[in-house]
Amino acid sequence: MKNLTDLKGTFTLHNGVEMPYFGLGVYLSEDGKEVTNAVKWALDDGYRHIDTASVYGNEEGVGIGIKESGVDRKDIFVVSKVWNSDQGYESTIKSYESSLKRLNLDYLDLYLVHWPVKGKYKETWRAMEYLYKHRGVRAIGVSNFMQHHLEDLLTSSEVVPMVNQMEFHPYLVQQELIDFCNKNTIQYEAWSPLMQGHIFELDIMKDLAVKYNKTIAQIVLRWDLQKGVVTIPKSAKKERIWANADVFDFELTDGDVKKLEQLDRGKRFGPDPNNFDF
Repeated sequence: MKNLTDLKGTFTLHNGVEMPYFGLGVYLSEDGKEVTNAVKWALDDGYRHIDTASVYGNEEGVGIGIKESGVDRKDIFVVSKVWNSDQGYESTIKSYESSLKRLNLDYLDLYLVHWPVKGKYKETWRAMEYLYKHRGVRAIGVSNFMQHHLEDLLTSSEVVPMVNQMEFHPYLVQQELIDFCNKNTIQYEAWSPLMQGHIFELDIMKDLAVKYNKTIAQIVLRWDLQKGVVTIPKSAKKERIWANADVFDFELTDGDVKKLEQLDRGKRFGPDPNNFDF
């Protein structure tokens, strides 16, 4: 298990950039007051990692939240993603510039290819490399890339992705993919860690919550971290944003970590990267 300290703790990417291992996701948070408040509440609580995407339609509100938080920009790890319809070399660069404008920022800490669009993701990655080398992006990575996508990408890439953000939870562990990413120094990151709410239906989660005197969300988020996986739970409610981050005063036993791993059934609640159509 990697060393876990507190909400501001980080994992080191292969280029030396420190990435906070716990962050706020803003998928489906409404642009404007809702997402702005969520960002401010998170940063006020000590979060230093905010994850958005161009397709979420809330980058402007995220940027306002960052500005109004009073937290120094250099202390916040900001992530966005290039959407599928913007993939390709020139269009990726334009999409990045548009994201910066909406966020009202000078640079991103991490920029991701949102999905592996067939026939486009290699050109998109070439643009990502350009942005990394010449436009101040501190780190670049991918999202929803299976092992064969990564292997294909690595045949022609000059820069190995720093991050792969995947659907990850006890019903979808994909340990072989995690092992491949670890072998290639690609940091694994979770989206949908709460199984779109289905995690609360599992009896084992209820039992562990009682055992550790923690919420079910706190149990699974702690499990992510002990697996060495960056996690970005989404909420727009202050109390839940703060509660989600209360995971640094306990530790799951190795046996309980394995119990949750053994729930793996290859079950997705989001799209399959090998068969998606957006």
